Amino acid sequence: MKQYRPTIYQDLDPSPRLLMGPGPVDVYPRVLRAMSAPMLGQFDPEFTEYMNETMALYRQIYRTDNDWTFLVNGTARAGIEACLGSLVAKGDRVLVPIFGRFGHLLTEICQRVGGEIATMETEWGTVFEINEIAEAIGKHQPKVVAMVHGDTSTTTVQPLEGLGAICRETNALLYVDATATLGGMPVEVDAWQLDAVSAGLQKCMSGPPGSSPVTIGERALEKISRRKHIEGGLRPTDYVASDGPAISSNYLDMGMLMDYWSPLRLNHHTESTSMLYAARETARVVLDEGLESGFVRHEQASCALRAGLRAMDLELFGEQAHRMTNVTGVHIPQACGDGEQVRTQMLNDFGIEIGTSFGHLAGKIWRIGTMGYVCRKPNILRSLNALEAVLRRNGFDTPKNAGVDAAYEVYDE
Repeated sequence: MKQYRPTIYQDLDPSPRLLMGPGPVDVYPRVLRAMSAPMLGQFDPEFTEYMNETMALYRQIYRTDNDWTFLVNGTARAGIEACLGSLVAKGDRVLVPIFGRFGHLLTEICQRVGGEIATMETEWGTVFEINEIAEAIGKHQPKVVAMVHGDTSTTTVQPLEGLGAICRETNALLYVDATATLGGMPVEVDAWQLDAVSAGLQKCMSGPPGSSPVTIGERALEKISRRKHIEGGLRPTDYVASDGPAISSNYLDMGMLMDYWSPLRLNHHTESTSMLYAARETARVVLDEGLESGFVRHEQASCALRAGLRAMDLELFGEQAHRMTNVTGVHIPQACGDGEQVRTQMLNDFGIEIGTSFGHLAGKIWRIGTMGYVCRKPNILRSLNALEAVLRRNGFDTPKNAGVDAAYEVYDE
């Protein structure tokens, strides 16, 4: 029986907390309808063509010619673990520059696969100069440098231009976690000479969590190929195992995932059908708007939000030159205590969620995201208006209407 293509949609209504009017390109209706499409078998020719289309779309998103640009089933962390678990073998020296919570995550993942970890840390809210990282690379001679691009815990972004060239001079592989920046800020995989990058859908891409786009360059591919093994029951008669150590995870084994996404279609797992539909449609939505247009929209929204927050006599967190364009940190006023009552009232009374941070910044700053679908003028103005009302109820006397007026000035420029 002929199966339907995933362009036959059913109408689904998202939560009121997610939908506040039409988005820049109606992202939620398109993605939700794609996910509601009938299933196709994982080796159906139509489905494998969707796999090929998805690879091509994410090459554009990542701005790369890497053949190995595909999806890892699971949230963003699955992509991180697949990359690091496949690049880092037991005993490999890994350098992790840490400027927030997620540098500690990369450290733990590398430790769990047996890497010997060297770390360098800077004060949260700041980032590293490239020459600082270069000096650490020279000192530790790592096989892999694992770096977060934008760390939402500190709302700061690490400049990467030039780091790839330094890693190549020392024969180190450069892995980058772009979970919080892909689609909202430039991630120039080829121009910056990044060897492996992973991300998620749920941040600036405005997709559902559950699929992690990754891209693997030739240098990383060489390392993975030296560790490539094929599981019993799938091995061809002429199979010769590689001489490198097997990747410890079966499910997150990049070599076997590549065989599955290659023309061989060597069975590895059952692809998450609805998530592939969602990832494909998410990329199409982003590219329909245009990457550059999306970057401008994110930057304008953050500028408007920050202008409004400053006009409300709130103090922004972190170095201005290195703030992400899709999330803003703001010091919690003393009058508001740890800020939890403000967060609760924003959510329950206005349907707007703002975050606190982690570690020693928990209860010290709020983090306000301007990512993807919600990154647009009506949401910025609503958020500032709601925050003003809630701040007043919690003892912080902010100038009346100052936040919204300041944001309007940015949008009127």
